[in-house]
Amino acid sequence: MSTLTDLTSKEFLTALASSAPAPGGGGGAAMAGALAAALSSMVANLTLGKEKFAPVEPEIKELLAAAEEIRQNLLRLVEEDATVFNSFMSCYKLPKATEAEKVARTAAIRNAAKQAAEVPLAIARASYRVLQLAQRLVCIGNPGVITDGACSALLARAALRCAEYNVRINLGLTKDEEYNRKVAAELDELLKTAEELEKETLAETDKALG
Repeated sequence: MSTLTDLTSKEFLTALASSAPAPGGGGGAAMAGALAAALSSMVANLTLGKEKFAPVEPEIKELLAAAEEIRQNLLRLVEEDATVFNSFMSCYKLPKATEAEKVARTAAIRNAAKQAAEVPLAIARASYRVLQLAQRLVCIGNPGVITDGACSALLARAALRCAEYNVRINLGLTKDEEYNRKVAAELDELLKTAEELEKETLAETDKALG
């Protein structure tokens, strides 16, 4: 059975553009994050093996390994987001003829909403990590591909912001105030720091471009 990530880019975009509810914003955010990670890997790969960057090669290798691990994780989250969303929607089809069925259905929806929030939250965390990698690569990597590093940072922050909205829409259905506060606080911190990282990355890029 083929998966979303087995599709060609054209096929994936066609699926995304269709009337099917999944893949949707969460899957799109995860794919954007994966693209960002791939660009960070590109910068690292085009830095490795060059004598000029020998002093930072050990760190570049670490950054490359991290980017590749996150890229694979984000591709997995493309699939997981669609799976969790479909599971969440199935809860609305549960019977509600009796009071007991209504109570069970409501509980299932709230629990599924929390699960549906966890996937974009993981996408947000992963995308933030890509932004950290891109920022460092722009500072120490091959300046010949510094704009690719900047693109990685821009895509990563966009993916984070998209994921945040996908978290928030699900938080409105969990009815778990303590959980919602905890997640919202984490997202606020990620978004605040991500904005600072993006500014630092673009400032470094602009300085290099003159």
